[in-house]
Amino acid sequence: MNVIIPEEILQASGLTPSQFRQEIALYLFQTGRLTLGYASQLAQMQPDAFRQLLKQHNISLYSYDVKDFELDLKNLRELGRL
Repeated sequence: MNVIIPEEILQASGLTPSQFRQEIALYLFQTGRLTLGYASQLAQMQPDAFRQLLKQHNISLYSYDVKDFELDLKNLRELGRL
């Protein structure tokens, strides 16, 4: 499947085609819609280079939310470590 971005939208964004792909990939990774592998493919970058791009944009490589924390607390209590 190919996605065509009209030239006027690309120009309005002020980004090059490469930067546009990277921004979309960053957003989809950050929102959990794409894995690191797929996001790096979309950005047309090697995974290590995409990790550096994440770092430059202050986007965490891992997602750890309140639900994860609560599950960890529950497990630690069950193990008697809390």
